Amino acid sequence: MKKYFIIFVTIFTLFNGLVWDKLFKGYSEYYMATIDSLEDDRVRLQLRIDELENGYRLDGLDVVVTMYHPVKHQTDGTPDILADGTKITIHKASEYNYVAVSRNLLKRWGGWLDYGDFIVLSGTSGKNGVYQVKDTMNARFVNRIDILESPGTKPYKFTDAKIKKANLNEDIKFISN
Repeated sequence: MKKYFIIFVTIFTLFNGLVWDKLFKGYSEYYMATIDSLEDDRVRLQLRIDELENGYRLDGLDVVVTMYHPVKHQTDGTPDILADGTKITIHKASEYNYVAVSRNLLKRWGGWLDYGDFIVLSGTSGKNGVYQVKDTMNARFVNRIDILESPGTKPYKFTDAKIKKANLNEDIKFISN
């Protein structure tokens, strides 16, 4: 009796092993095909994202450009401290070439700029150039740039301006003697 029980358990174990082996091979093939499909989708979506990001950076993004003074009624309670923590001298604000950008342009809210990034501004009369992102605008603004100006600077507004992210690694060339 003991002999038949051992034979039965051995045959049952072998049969069970064969069944589960075939079952897992089928699952393995299914999941590998799913992973390959998802990887193809991921690559296609990443290419599309890169295409859109590069479009912004190469062609420029249309923005409205205005200006602001570092004073309490135009900023928060600490007008000499920008959103990224930079401390400024209020009467020298125009010398810094700093900008505040609308939230939709900042990475933390799904945009493509981050604090410290440099942007190239064009399409403005006398304000074209390179600026550094240091501050954030009120949430009600979209696709907008505010240039930091010293108190006393007359207000201005440009509606047909463009910005693109400056890639300093490619744009700067060092010249030695």
